[in-house]
Amino acid sequence: MKDYQVKTIRALDRGLEVLEYLHKSRNASLHDLYLATGLPKATLTRVIATLERRGLIWQRVADGAFMASHTYQPRPPQVNDENYLVQVASPTLVQLCRKVDWPSILAVPRLDHMAVIETNSPRSYFSHIPLGPIGFRVNMLRSATGRAYLAFCSETERQSVLQRLAASNEPGNYLARRPEQIKQLLEETRQLGYGLRTPDFGGHYDKTRREFDDGRDSVAVPIWAGKEVVAIVNLTWIHKIAKKEDIIKKLLPELRQAAQTISWNLMSPLRESALNP
Repeated sequence: MKDYQVKTIRALDRGLEVLEYLHKSRNASLHDLYLATGLPKATLTRVIATLERRGLIWQRVADGAFMASHTYQPRPPQVNDENYLVQVASPTLVQLCRKVDWPSILAVPRLDHMAVIETNSPRSYFSHIPLGPIGFRVNMLRSATGRAYLAFCSETERQSVLQRLAASNEPGNYLARRPEQIKQLLEETRQLGYGLRTPDFGGHYDKTRREFDDGRDSVAVPIWAGKEVVAIVNLTWIHKIAKKEDIIKKLLPELRQAAQTISWNLMSPLRESALNP
C-alpha cells in the first residue's frame, strides 16, 4: 500500500474507532465507549450522533446501549439474528407505546423459557412499570408471551420444549406434567389468535399470583418470518386501571399491527435479495 505523506483525518479516525469497538463488543453504553476509547464523553456524543444519523449505529430502547447497524454488514442480515431483530423492532415498539401508552416487551425462545431482548418501557407513559430487563426469564407455560409462542411455533419445536419442561424440577413448570390441560390451553390460544396469562400467574417464574402478584396482565402475539415464529411481542397493563376486555377490544389491533410491521420489515432483505439476485 502506498505510504501517503499526509495527515489523517482525526475526526474520521475517532468515528471508525467507535464503530470498530461496537462491531467487536456487539453493544456498549456511552461509559463503555469512554473506557474503551479514552475519548471525552462530549466528543463521543458527537461521534455517536453522527454515526447514528448515517445509519451506522442505533440505540436499544430497553437500556440505551449502542449497537452497530446491520445495514452495512459484510453479509446480509439474518432473520434469526437477535441483534438484527431488535434493530428492526425497536422503532415499531416506540411507535406502539406512543399509540397505546402501555409498555411492551419483545421476547425470543430459549430452551425452556422466553427471554426479553427489548422493551419500550422507558418510552412508555407508564414508564414506572418496569419490564425486562434484557435477558429476563419469562415462564413458557403460564405467561402470555410463552403461551403465544408455544401455540404458534412448529409442532416439532413445541414437543421439544414441552419435553424439556416436563423434565424440569422448577415449580413454575408444573403444567408441563399435565398434557391434557396444556393441549386445551394452547388450542384456546390458537383460536383466540393471542396469548393471555394463566389466572395463577403474577409475573414470577415459579411463584403463584397468591405468592407474588405484580398487579399486571398481558396479551401477546407472534412475530413471523415466513412460516416460522421468531419472536413474541406483548402489551402489559395494570389490571386495577384497565380491564382485560377493554384492552383486547381497543388496543389488540394496534399490537397486531405492530407485530405485522416488524414481520414485514424483518423480511425486507430477503425480498430485496429475491428481486436483485
